[in-house]
Amino acid sequence: MTTQLTVPGPIDVVLREAAATGGINGTVVVLDEPDAQLVRATLAAGAERVIACCDTGFTVPLPESAIERELTELGGSDSVDDADAGETVALAVGLLPKSLAELAEQAQELARQLPAARVILGAREKHLTRSMNEVLEQHYARVRASLGYRKSRALVASDALTNQPPRIPATAQIAELDLTVCAFGGAFAGAKLDIGTRLLLETLETAPPATEPSTVIDLGCGTGILASWAARNWPVARIIATDRSAAAVRSATATAAANGVTVTAHRADAGAGLPDACADLVLLNPPFHEGREVDRTMANHLFAAAARLLKPGGELYTVFNSHLRHRPQLERLVGPTEQLAANAKFIVTRSVRQTASAVDRKR
Repeated sequence: MTTQLTVPGPIDVVLREAAATGGINGTVVVLDEPDAQLVRATLAAGAERVIACCDTGFTVPLPESAIERELTELGGSDSVDDADAGETVALAVGLLPKSLAELAEQAQELARQLPAARVILGAREKHLTRSMNEVLEQHYARVRASLGYRKSRALVASDALTNQPPRIPATAQIAELDLTVCAFGGAFAGAKLDIGTRLLLETLETAPPATEPSTVIDLGCGTGILASWAARNWPVARIIATDRSAAAVRSATATAAANGVTVTAHRADAGAGLPDACADLVLLNPPFHEGREVDRTMANHLFAAAARLLKPGGELYTVFNSHLRHRPQLERLVGPTEQLAANAKFIVTRSVRQTASAVDRKR
């Protein structure tokens, strides 16, 4: 390898395995995290071009020799046409995701679109499970683990099974809501109703918004259950489902289609690109995990986004784990907040958007 970059163990083991089993050259597909470390390291190791994929989008500019594409849009059945020249892709590298469902979609799409490519995905040894091998074995005839290096290993898959029926999206009927949910990749909760969303929907039934909304935003929409429920509950309202995850946006679109309702799906971080003061109602079930890391403050970004998106007097309904104690931040960033419901794990609150000047005085 020619790379001189200092990289984490999982990246190092992936590139070492790639260099030892056919080399790193031509066009390489890279499944990376938002910081694009693996993209840069792959180019430094000898790749001429990179097709870069990150479900939640990259937070840094990509190098000139890299182009970004979604996982489902890599190209034809056995090749990827780069922006400059067509070339059969022989190598796909990446970091193993925490979610087995996300890994399943990666394996399905790589086997479908790039059956000739060998696939090398790395992780810390403590994060590896036998289930990861089993997921890859559903789409590849040969799956093995690399030798360990720097407390990391890679799973290596080859000989794609091209006659496998698609397993993604997962689909399920939620009888209590009379809704069908569709889940691509690592979309939150998969094809089921999580208990926080259930409590939020129960609360919307018993304590509905003060006035019927004309525009509703499902912020951080996941599979779009809230958006589809809102579209059915307020049939004349405009419903927007937005999430930074491409898999979530695909899921919300498919969930709406499966239920025969109209939802506008919008991929962006925290509703970026939507106009200020455009919504009467925002529904939010915020995350507190970033991959394998816990971040109790990441919801604040979404609270601030909800404040921007709401009209004065508009309402934000939020459900969150009770130990997170988000209410002070909701009061500070959005406006007066009341608790509407609670159970052993979750709290539902309603915040009313104040004028910008009133909120600014609280900050």
